[in-house]
Amino acid sequence: MRSLAVIAVLFLATLLSGCGLLPEVKDETIGWSANKLYTTAKEAMNEGNYDTAIKHYEKLESRYPYGRFAQQAQIDIAYSYWKSGEPASALAACDRFIKLHPNHPNVDYVYYLRGLISFNEDIGLMGYVSQQDMTERDPKGARESFEAFRELVTRFPDSKYTPDATLRMKYLVNALAQLEVHVARYYMKRGAYVAAVNRAQYTVKAYPDVPATEEALFIMVKAYDLLGMNDLRDDAERVMRKNFPDSVYYTRGLERKEPWWKLW
Repeated sequence: MRSLAVIAVLFLATLLSGCGLLPEVKDETIGWSANKLYTTAKEAMNEGNYDTAIKHYEKLESRYPYGRFAQQAQIDIAYSYWKSGEPASALAACDRFIKLHPNHPNVDYVYYLRGLISFNEDIGLMGYVSQQDMTERDPKGARESFEAFRELVTRFPDSKYTPDATLRMKYLVNALAQLEVHVARYYMKRGAYVAAVNRAQYTVKAYPDVPATEEALFIMVKAYDLLGMNDLRDDAERVMRKNFPDSVYYTRGLERKEPWWKLW
């Protein structure tokens, strides 16, 4: 037992002494000024080396927590996180900056960036191109993006980012409405007519004056007819004809004895 203990001690001593043989990793940024740290991080970010940029921005914040370089680093690190595929960290950085510097001259950009991070461009047309089922997507990101853009437009109507944010909001509204209609269509195909009506009604109420409203109203007419709710069907048809007098859904009913909604 004593010999085993001696061997164990010698083995441990060898390991410890071996650690001293490893070359010590030195931090080349020690002694760098805030200006040099920021400039180096900015260059790395512009070159697409986001991991390197993040490391330098973090060192800048820890060593020089006050001043314009630290504040700008907080903005740039949010962008770097986003571009490096870490949206959660990017959003956290945006929220932190807004909380710490609500009156910063560039806070409008941070609101805009927060909207971009959550912006999901594959909703809508691109979703059809990718053949991804829209019913399987989570609209949470699109709604968060819309809210971020809306806050920007409301708080900073004269911001240079507001026009683009407004366009993106319109896209998101159309995309979210189309998502609801797609779900309603999904229910129709499976004979869940009540669920289809509820989804279509929500679309009409929540997203008025968008292209998807036309199909939502058609689904309501069709579903009410299949449910035998003729009064509600006729009410939905009146609304549809008033708002979409030239709807494509009517054309297949021309010169036919049956009502147009029975031909689909």
